[in-house]
Amino acid sequence: MPIILGLMLSRLFTAHPASVGETYFGHMMQATSFGFRMLLAGIACILHGLFPFWFVTTGSDAMKELNGEMSARRERALKGLPIR
Repeated sequence: MPIILGLMLSRLFTAHPASVGETYFGHMMQATSFGFRMLLAGIACILHGLFPFWFVTTGSDAMKELNGEMSARRERALKGLPIR
């Protein structure tokens, strides 16, 4: 029974990363990178709300860039190509 449980737990952590052509740790690093970039963009948006003349396009520029990167990675994974 412990072997089956271990395999099930392992699959929980590796199924999604494998589906997009990444290892668990590669996926963790990429997701962390995207997350920090979103946090910084969010802070810029909050500051823009307080001071409309600051960070006028920073938030939307960051979201467009992240969406482009994520879409390109997804396309490569769907084609079975390595993700850079």
